Amino acid sequence: MNENVRKKSPRAPSIPLSEAIEAAIKIYEKEHRHSAPTEAVAQHLGYKGANNGAALRLIAAVRYYGLLERPADGQLAVAKEVESYQFAPSEEIRRGLLRQWLKTPPIFGELLEKYPNALPSDQTLRYDLIQKGFLPDAVDSVVAALRNSVEFSHFYDSDSKEFGQAPPSTSRPPSETPADVADGRPQVASNMDRIPVRLPGGRRAFLEIPSPFYEADKERIKKQVDLLLTQEDENRDLLA
Repeated sequence: MNENVRKKSPRAPSIPLSEAIEAAIKIYEKEHRHSAPTEAVAQHLGYKGANNGAALRLIAAVRYYGLLERPADGQLAVAKEVESYQFAPSEEIRRGLLRQWLKTPPIFGELLEKYPNALPSDQTLRYDLIQKGFLPDAVDSVVAALRNSVEFSHFYDSDSKEFGQAPPSTSRPPSETPADVADGRPQVASNMDRIPVRLPGGRRAFLEIPSPFYEADKERIKKQVDLLLTQEDENRDLLA
């Protein structure tokens, strides 16, 4: 075996899902679902041609997420699901597509299955990737892409019992009450404070705060708001 042959990391996206979707939509706006030469696709993405390392890495990442198909050698076409996402009548449909695309890269799917409730630290993710054959100098971009994509798609929020579901009914069977008390969960259904928040343009939002309201609850809500603001800034930058 030739030890001079440079080892390569397994295939994985090095950009977040949000950027891959933006790239796919740019291609869709030019070609719709028609196949196009790779050279043309690279130009739609702002490059002079496909003979460019950055262009090839971006195209590869878009393909890893399943947003681009390869109907023939040298040809690329936007996946049908991108069109569905673009014209989806509800956020629920979009959320489902985001989750599907997030799990399409095999390494992302494996890690999300391994950590079903939340991602571990970056250090742990780096260790996992190196164990799976990634080169140490390649793991940081993959970890960043995974974490950003998880946040963008709200992957764990959609599974959370604390967010995205209606409050439990106040007519809870008596048999359930001891279990709720035993595991330390406050019964918040009949004790919710609804706080209005004024927004620009005469709009209003409402915060539903349970009682009791713990310090950990405040930190969780703050992180969620910070995440939404970060995503808004990222989307604005991508469209600039």
